[in-house]
Amino acid sequence: MRGFLGKGPKRVARLDHFLVRAVSRQPQGDHDVFFRRLSAAATKGKLWFGIAGVMAAFPGNPRRAALHGVLALGVASGVTNVIFKRALPRNRPRPEHLPLFRFVNPQPTSSSMPSGHSASAVAFAVGAGVVSPAIGIALAPIAVGVAYSRVHTGAHWPSDVVLGSALGAGAALVTRKWWPARPPEPTPHRTPAEAPEIHDGEGLSIAVNVMGGSYTPETGELLRKIFPKAYIREIAEGEDIAAEIEAAATNAGTVALGVWGGDGTVGTAAATAVEHSLPLLVLPGGTLNHFARDLGTSSIDDALDAVTKGHAASVDLGHVVVQRGLPDIPETSELAMLNTASVGVYPNLVRRRERLQPALGKPLAGLVASLRTFGVNSPTTLTVDGVKHKLWILYLGRGRYYPRDHAPLRRPVLDDGVLDVRMITADEPFARARLLWAVVTGTVAASKVTHLTEATEITVEAIGQPLVLAVDGEPKPGVRSATFSIKARELTVYSPLPVA
Repeated sequence: MRGFLGKGPKRVARLDHFLVRAVSRQPQGDHDVFFRRLSAAATKGKLWFGIAGVMAAFPGNPRRAALHGVLALGVASGVTNVIFKRALPRNRPRPEHLPLFRFVNPQPTSSSMPSGHSASAVAFAVGAGVVSPAIGIALAPIAVGVAYSRVHTGAHWPSDVVLGSALGAGAALVTRKWWPARPPEPTPHRTPAEAPEIHDGEGLSIAVNVMGGSYTPETGELLRKIFPKAYIREIAEGEDIAAEIEAAATNAGTVALGVWGGDGTVGTAAATAVEHSLPLLVLPGGTLNHFARDLGTSSIDDALDAVTKGHAASVDLGHVVVQRGLPDIPETSELAMLNTASVGVYPNLVRRRERLQPALGKPLAGLVASLRTFGVNSPTTLTVDGVKHKLWILYLGRGRYYPRDHAPLRRPVLDDGVLDVRMITADEPFARARLLWAVVTGTVAASKVTHLTEATEITVEAIGQPLVLAVDGEPKPGVRSATFSIKARELTVYSPLPVA
């Protein structure tokens, strides 16, 4: 049986010899040097790792395609060299089968069946193509060239190349399950709302948190220059932010409330604007400005354009009822949630990612931050809607975020009426190992430790020690329970409306 497998079925062997003879009859030329160099470049994956490095320099699909291609190549290479080359021993072509000037030197000593170069080439091209068909099409001629070069240089029989290519394509398609098709991201959409046009700031009261990340002494001067008739109230360090925003909202003649500060300050202003039926103008003055970015007012010019034209949108507002204090004497408070809330290590993950992002870029920074965070931190035990979980992350987004994995970035629709619920749990066996593997392979969204759902209301309760709950980036320690819900289209916000 072993000898039969080594020689190959007679028909395949005859076809192999026929095709090799056809190759050998080609005249000598520059193409011989080209295919010899191409074959050498692909040895041990050097060619593909180089291409992957170039692709990784471009964020988005090229970077994801590079990662998927490299992982598919790794799977194909392992299966080919560890399993199939041992199971299917076969002699390689001999010098008499091809002209000596074309023959690879030195010839590999491993089994000819199947071609590892072909498996790696096809795996990388198909794997990258799963993520980006355009990139896959561009890589296909290179992969075909590498596969053919193994016959042209006498390193393999044609059937070796066919089997290797099939194994490479199979590896890429199997790993495709690790990258489930992402749901299509909807086009940014806003529901128009009525709001007054404001020129020169007349009727606009602006609360400015001087502790906001981008505040400078010139901030007030800039706002007075842009809105010369506005009432501007600066909130100094140590002052009650909610009380100061309330004072701005109730200033005589106010028809719209503006806010300069981070997401926590903007959340407080949003609740005040709803209470007084005022449209809200969000000025990008904080460290992160997630809500301003989602609105489309990530610059002063965008905000000014929206408020002078009276362009506004209705958006949902998250409502959080928090219980703190002693179990027998709970203290209840209510919070507005513009963006997100989280329990567990998510704040640590975000802080690490943002610290590394300037040097590494967002995807690589996210990978390093995730490995560090999940590698050293312990899960939290709590109940979610009465079900007990051990988890690393409970993430709640006010509205659907994209992409649908553990690192949501964008929110194209602001009034979809749902809570985006994402849990990364430690309930499963070998949960930490599974999670770290998913982080390395970029398959967190498909991992069994990740649970993605939606809800309109959800309750989280601490077990034992109180929780630290972060709402719009503001930590709330000592939380025993929190109930989250959605108030549909509760808030009117100035926003440049997307072009239809």
